[in-house]
Amino acid sequence: MRNVVLIGFMGTGKTSVGKMLATRLGFSFVDLDQYIEEKEGRSIPSIFREQGEAAFRAMEHEAVLENAERRNTVIATGGGTVKDASNMDALHRSGAIVCLKADVDTILARTAREGERPVLDKEDQGDRRQAVENLLEARKDLYTVADFSVNTAEMSPLQVVDTIVQQLKRRGALHG
Repeated sequence: MRNVVLIGFMGTGKTSVGKMLATRLGFSFVDLDQYIEEKEGRSIPSIFREQGEAAFRAMEHEAVLENAERRNTVIATGGGTVKDASNMDALHRSGAIVCLKADVDTILARTAREGERPVLDKEDQGDRRQAVENLLEARKDLYTVADFSVNTAEMSPLQVVDTIVQQLKRRGALHG
């Protein structure tokens, strides 16, 4: 297996689970949002403010292409990476895709601070729950590209990692 790619809505645990999964597998870990921030020398919210979402998505696509070539890496995508089919094609060729999911209440608890989630903050017109529900609905079909999904709402990150490893072994994508 080359890579494990984590997709899913913001607040589903892609970064925290990804770090632990990489350690468990002896893989490298790349968080695409952090990768972009380091490459650009500024935060994602700053990029959105200064250049807009389209510019960020172009940077994200470049980051996907650069990291899809890696081997033995857990790649945590940004919540909107799935919106670009060419991103998903590159990532699918790169390895197994795992979708992390959670219910609206869990996502709300994990994304409560404003100013850190530009897409959610923009959608939030005073009703964050409705904003999360709208974005989840708009993206739900995009997550079907995953090889399998794991609901992270009622599990610790370690339990999520165990579940992913079991699924990868069951599917023959991981040996040992």
